[in-house]
Amino acid sequence: MRLQNKVAIVTGGARGLGKEMAEMFAKQGALVIAADMSELTYECENVEGYHLNVTDTNNCEELVAYAIEKYGKIDILVNNAGITKDSLTRKMTDDQWNIVIDVNLKGVFNLTRLVGPHMQANQSGSIINISSVVGVFGNIGQANYAATKAGIIGMSKSWAKEFALKGGNVRVNAIAPGYTMTDILKTVPQDLLDKFAKMTMLGRLGQPVEIANAALFLASDEASYITGQTIQVDGGMRL
Repeated sequence: MRLQNKVAIVTGGARGLGKEMAEMFAKQGALVIAADMSELTYECENVEGYHLNVTDTNNCEELVAYAIEKYGKIDILVNNAGITKDSLTRKMTDDQWNIVIDVNLKGVFNLTRLVGPHMQANQSGSIINISSVVGVFGNIGQANYAATKAGIIGMSKSWAKEFALKGGNVRVNAIAPGYTMTDILKTVPQDLLDKFAKMTMLGRLGQPVEIANAALFLASDEASYITGQTIQVDGGMRL
């Protein structure tokens, strides 16, 4: 029970990586709020759903206030919510750019600026921001997405310094997953999946549980001396 008596918020927790992390955290003893625009697609003891639009500052404030009132603290924050609106740059619309920036970058900022100081006051906490290998390597047709995921890495490094001030003892790290078999990839043609797999040293795609394992480690006290880092969970991606 590596997260016994910990309280965690996982955004984008209704499905995919968020679901995997929320369930794993709960099984390791945490009380989990899985915040998402959608209803939960599963039932798990000690995981409760919460309707959240991460771009809405007031909604974020309501979530944080709810968590603190109900549980008295927030020990873990996983900023996982994100979207894609892919297009070559010359064809990318303002709407495609703005919504990805709002959800993937502003959404992470909205929650962290509320939870980070709370953790700092309690002198304990772990913030885990889900980036992407695209934020490290870039990708054709994903300039908006790459910008947000690179920005998450920069913010994580900045917050690792900021929330450690005055003995804050808040750890902030990022995870950069590679191609992982979530529901989105299940709609991709097999020949493309095979191509993605060949881009890795291990010759295969990742599984959601492998990303969740990294998040569990960073959330736990086992990672008590790790902060400001970006862990690439990508099978040795070569782009």
